[in-house]
Parts: sequence; C-alpha cells; structure tokens
Amino acid sequence: MERDYAKEKEDWRRKTEILLNKYPERKKEFKTLSGIPIERVYYPDHMTDEYMEKLGFPGEWPYTRGIRPTMYRARYWTMRQYAGFGSAEETNKRFNYLLEQGQTGLSVAFDLPTQIGYDSDHPLSRGEVGKVGVAIDSLEDMETLFEGIPLHKVSTSMTINAPAAILLAMYLVVGEKQGLSFKELSGTIQNDILKEYIARGTYIYPPKPSMRLITDIFSFCAAEVPKWNTISISGYHIREAGSTAVQEVAFTLANGIAYVETAIKAGLHVDQFAPRLAFFFNAHNHFFEEIAKFRVARRIWAKIMKERFGAKKEESLQLRFHTQTGGSTLTAQQPENNIVRVTLQALAAVLGGTQSLHTNSMDEALSLPTEQSARVALRTQQIIAYESGVADTVDPLGGSYFLEALTDQMEREIIRYMEKIDSLGGAVAAIEQGYMQEEIHRVAYETQKKIEEGEMVIVGVNRFQVENENRPEILRVNDQVEKNQVERLRKLKERRNQGEVEKNLKRLKEAAQGDENLMPVILDCVRSYCTVGEMSGSLREVFGEYQG
Repeated sequence: MERDYAKEKEDWRRKTEILLNKYPERKKEFKTLSGIPIERVYYPDHMTDEYMEKLGFPGEWPYTRGIRPTMYRARYWTMRQYAGFGSAEETNKRFNYLLEQGQTGLSVAFDLPTQIGYDSDHPLSRGEVGKVGVAIDSLEDMETLFEGIPLHKVSTSMTINAPAAILLAMYLVVGEKQGLSFKELSGTIQNDILKEYIARGTYIYPPKPSMRLITDIFSFCAAEVPKWNTISISGYHIREAGSTAVQEVAFTLANGIAYVETAIKAGLHVDQFAPRLAFFFNAHNHFFEEIAKFRVARRIWAKIMKERFGAKKEESLQLRFHTQTGGSTLTAQQPENNIVRVTLQALAAVLGGTQSLHTNSMDEALSLPTEQSARVALRTQQIIAYESGVADTVDPLGGSYFLEALTDQMEREIIRYMEKIDSLGGAVAAIEQGYMQEEIHRVAYETQKKIEEGEMVIVGVNRFQVENENRPEILRVNDQVEKNQVERLRKLKERRNQGEVEKNLKRLKEAAQGDENLMPVILDCVRSYCTVGEMSGSLREVFGEYQG
C-alpha cells in the first residue's frame, strides 16, 4: 500500500501545533533581517520511503532531524559553562558570576583528588588540591559550593565518574537542606566509568563493581530523582584522547549498549531507566563532519533501543546530548585564534541539534579560564543564539546533498566498528582486550605525524606563526588553597559525630559485600559528614582497585 506523505505531513503539523500549547515558540513569527518568513522546518516536496526512514520529521523516528518538533524555536539549548577551581568558596563566586552573565545551567569541574576518591589531606593529593577543579571533601564543601543558589531553579551537571554516587548523594542532601525534595532536583552526573578505562584514567574500582554502582544509581534515581540524568555516556574524552569522529560515536554507543545490558541484567526494565540516559560529545574542527556526527548518532541509537532492546517509550529512543567544544584543538600559540575555533565548533553543535553546550575559553591551553575569557566563551553561545538566526528553523542543513551523503557514510563506518566490538564480546570485553585503546592510539599517532609533517595545518602552530607574541593574563590557583582546605577538613573531623561516622562507614562496607542498593547507605554517610576519601576507601576495601 502506497504511503500518503501529504497526510503524514499534515498529521505531524497538527501534533506539533498541539504541543505548542504546552511549549510555545519564542516568537509568533520568525523572519530574516530582510523580512522573509522562516518556516519551522524544511523538507522536499516529494517524499520517499528512503527519506522517511533516514530523516523523517523532527521529533519523530528516527530523530535524525532532532528530538523535538520545534527544537530551538521553543527554547534555546542550555548554556552550561564548565567551571571549578580552588576552593568551594571561589568556585561559588564563579558560578554566581556566570549566572549573572546569562548562563542557564551549572557544570562542575572537580579536582583530581576528588575524581579518584582521595581527600585533600591524603599524601597522594599533595600539589593537586583545587588545581584542575574544585576540591570537595565532604558535604560541608558541597554546601559552600552551592550557597545562595536555589537548586530547584538551575540544572547542574557534574563531571564525576568513579565516586559519582558519593557526589550525587552530596548534591541531593544539599537540596534536602534547602527544603527541597529529591523530585525537584534536575541535572546530570557523568557516571561513565567505561570511557575512563579507555581514555581518561580517573577510575578507582574494577569494571564489575563499578558497573554495579552505576546500576544502583539508575535504579535509585528512577524511583526517587526522576528529573536526574543518571549517566552522561561520554565520547568527549575518547575524542580528546585522539579518536576520529567515527570512533567517538562507535565507542560511545558501544559503551551505552553495555550500560543498558547491565541494567537489564540487574532487573531493571529498559523503559524504566532509558529516558534518563544522556550522552556527551565533542565538537571538533571539521564543521560538516561534526554536524553529520550528531545527526547520525541519534539515528543509530534510536535503532539500537528499538530493535535490540525493545524499548517502547519515545523518550527511550531519543538520544539527548551535551556538547563541549574541543579542548585538544586549542593552542597555546596565538590563543585569540581559539575564539574562532570555538565559534565554529559551537555552531556545528547547534546545527547538529545539541541539548546543552559548553564553549571552551580561549586561554584553556595555558591555564584555567579567567573571568574575562569565560565571559567571551559564554557570549559566543549567546551571539549564535540571539543574533545568527540559526536557531529559527529546525535542522537548517538537513537535505544538503553533501551533509546527507556524509551522514550515511559515517553511519556505515560506525556500524562496522560496533559490529567488531560485538564480535569481541561487547564494550567491557573490548576494553579488557585493549581494542578501543589501541585503535585510538593508532589514529592519534597518525594525526600527530600529519601535524608534524605539515600535512594537517594548525594555524599559528605549524603555519602562520608570529614571533615574540604577547601572552595573556592567566589564572593561577594559589598554593594556599591546599593548606586552607586541609585545615578546613581537620576542623570538620574534630567537630562531627565520630561514632555516627564509624557506624555509617561500617554499614557501607557491609552493604557493598551484599547486593543491596548502595545509594541510601551512601546518603546516610553523607548526612553524617563522612568524607569522599572515607567512603571511597570503605568501598576500596571491598571492591579492590583497578590496575590499568
């Protein structure tokens, strides 16, 4: 029976009009600066089965053209600048500054000791406290970090993996102390341990207990924190390690499959947790490849969830993602050039349909960003949103001969990689065999060789250099931060109820030895001001440490 495409178009239009009653568009009418009307979406006059199968309508299968029928015509993406350095007090000031400048979501960078489960007074923490992110040792620090920020009015993303359950619990208790229920809190924890083994290295425990912690978070949040994105399955760090765009998507989606399989084996139904899965991708320099990458990732994930896992909810099929511009593309030479790089990368993310975006600051190849450079990075997003017009129609490059051909070709290559990973036994087995790591190392080496030989041009680095260039002012974290943080921690340990701390840590070890959900136990530890290091240490005693 021949499909009636005119009827399908009309049905989609009517459904979208109904949706507008709940989520109205930003303007009654969208026009160019010359007064030419801009339609909500553009598609060919004569549709085909192939068009509908590969592209379809925005907000509908296979979501190539976006997960919402109106996309940015209703609401811009969340502008979520990544911030964190020094003490919780200093970072709180930066958060408030960015919110005053128009940022619409918070994103927390933690220091290295926090990321690997050590307190600031641990010998291995020396010289690292507060350097690449904010130092968080206990609930007291988390309370300071969000002081004066009503958590029910902002969404918060936390880049934390191995101790994700602990930092999430701290955030929830801060909300509790603000008089909020868990159900009012929204945000994301990265919580993606598999990519740590592949590309980043801030792991603590071996894969099996790490996966247990992740599924405990899935289960707990599905029941108690329904607006929380329980994982941000991250291709960003895979790309930063040197992968191609194809590898970034293939390895990230393979990791996503592993998380879904583990959660199902733990007894969760796919539609119970899949709507709160989120992804995190990089935006690199090849403008059209990046746009194609985002579009094809949605299409492939929809097919995986529907055909492989039998998901029924529409939200389970939709790949929602945050984007950060490419840190590894930034150069210490001529750092002002990075503003141009970041602009192109951010524009690609928007044209690809991202749900939230972080734009790197121009000085990040030299140091943590200054207030001024962070403001310029945020203004880059705001200019794209409010001045460029690219947010006024859905998927504006959809239908481009080049883009669609590139999208299809990337899909074939991504699926080829994913089939290889399946043949090795899935993502965890592939990681244990070193397959993904070796593939990334091979490509990274080839790329570096091209740069050194001048085949790949990096403006200001291997061509168009300048002599005696002036270096911008950079942000330095004072060494006094570490001393102050260690002293703050010492005072906390003196005044807290030590009997309550010991009781809760003992309970945590016992729970880890069994199979109960660890989140309620961790919450009790947090409420009694157990530290990140103490809780992580208790779990280390039971789970052991991963030796990469």
